[in-house]
Amino acid sequence: MPLTKISTDGVKDDAITKAKIPANQIEASELANDAVDTNAIQDEAVTLAKLPHGDSNNDGKFLRANDGADPTFETVSTTPEDGSITQAKLNFPVANRNLIINGAFLIAQRSSSDTTSSGYQTVDRFEANQFGVAASPLQRQFDVASGTTPYTLGFRKSYRLQNGNQTQADSDAFIRFKTTLEAQDIANSGWNYVSSSSFITLSFWIKSTVAQNFYGRLQTVDGTSQNYSFETGSLSQDTWTKVTKTIPGNSNLQFDNDNQPGLILEIAAWFGADYTSSGVSLNTWAAYASGTRTPDQTSTWYLTNDAKLEITGVQLEVGNVATDFEHRPFAVEERLCKRYFCKYDSPLNINFVNEHANNKKGYLHFPYEEVMRDTPSVAFSSVNIARPQVSVGISITEAQNIQRRCFNLVGWPSGSTLGSHGDAYYRMTISGGGNITCDAEL
Repeated sequence: MPLTKISTDGVKDDAITKAKIPANQIEASELANDAVDTNAIQDEAVTLAKLPHGDSNNDGKFLRANDGADPTFETVSTTPEDGSITQAKLNFPVANRNLIINGAFLIAQRSSSDTTSSGYQTVDRFEANQFGVAASPLQRQFDVASGTTPYTLGFRKSYRLQNGNQTQADSDAFIRFKTTLEAQDIANSGWNYVSSSSFITLSFWIKSTVAQNFYGRLQTVDGTSQNYSFETGSLSQDTWTKVTKTIPGNSNLQFDNDNQPGLILEIAAWFGADYTSSGVSLNTWAAYASGTRTPDQTSTWYLTNDAKLEITGVQLEVGNVATDFEHRPFAVEERLCKRYFCKYDSPLNINFVNEHANNKKGYLHFPYEEVMRDTPSVAFSSVNIARPQVSVGISITEAQNIQRRCFNLVGWPSGSTLGSHGDAYYRMTISGGGNITCDAEL
C-alpha cells in the first residue's frame, strides 16, 4: 500500500519526541533557514562544545558579525607576533625609559632664584642661553601653579624664561632652552637610529604669556651633524599645552659610544634671521647649518617686555608613543644630576696633611657623591684652612690630582705659607656662603 504524505499540520504538537528520532538522522542541510525558532532553544543549550573552537593546542575561533548577514567564524591566533605587544598596549610604565635627566626640574643645585647669566645657572642638566640681546632675560626654577594641568599630573616645578626689554628683532640674537645628552645614552638606548621605521618620541608641556607658535630642534653631534626642526603649534596665552613629536631615524645619524655630547635639544623663545630660513622643512632630518636651524620665527614674544616662557615634563623615549611622564623619586633624579655637577656647601670640615711649612699643597682624599661623567673642573669659594689654637688665615684656591671619582690634593696661593706649622694636620673648612663645585657638564 503506497504511503501517504503527511503534512506537518497533521502531526500533533509534541507528538515527535527525541526518543522517536534515531541519532544523526537529521542533517543540518535538511533544515530550512530559520526552521528552528530561537524560542524553541532552551537557555544555555548551545554550548561552546557545539560550536567550532580551538583548544590549548590550536588557534581559537569566534563569530564575527557581518553587517546584518549570517555571521562567520574567524580564526584567532593565540600566539602574538614578535614585537606586536608594544608599550602602547601595556597599562603599566616601563622604568628608565626617559632619556632626559631632570625633565621635571626638581633639582636646582646651583640656584633656584632669578639670574640674568647665560648657561647652566639654575636647574640641573638644562641651560638657558642668550646672545645679541638688548636686555638679558631672567632664568629660574619656578613653581607650577596648583590646580593646573600639568600640576594635576604630578608636576611641581618648571623652568622659566622671562624676557628683557628688547628694542628690535635683532637678526643675530637668540634666547633658548637647551639640554645635551651623552652620545652613549642614545647609542645604547635601543633606538635603531639609522632606520626611518624606528622612532623616538619627544613630549613636553609648555606655556607662554604671549600667544604664538614656537620652534624647537634636535641636533646630532657625531659624524656629519644633522638637524631636526619642529614646532609647538599656536599656543594660547597663559595656557599649558602638551607637545608631542614622534621622530624617525635616518641613515645619516651617528652616535658614538662615548661620554661626549651626542644629541642636543633646544626649545627657542627667539632665533633671529641669522639662524633661520623660510626653506627649512619641519619634522625631517637635514644636514645642520647655523643659518638653517628652524623656519623663520615670529618676533611677538621677543618684542614683548617681561614675556615669559615656561616648560616642564620634558621626556624623550624610544618608540612611537608618548607614554605618561616617568616621575622618578627626588633622590634618584638628584644622583643622576650629580654625574654632571655637584655642589658641597657649609658646614664641611675635612682633615689634610701638610708635610712641610713651605709647601703649597695639602694631601687629602675628597670623593664625590657620584662618579662624574668626565674629569670635572673644581672651584673653591670661601674655603679656608683651619687648625685648632692657631690662626692660619689662608684660603684654598685649587684642587690637584683631579679624577672622575675624587681629588687628592688642594693648594693655596704661592705667596702664602703655613709657616712653622708645616708637617701637621689641618682642616679644609667651609662656612657661611662658601662652597666647592665639581662641574663635568656637557
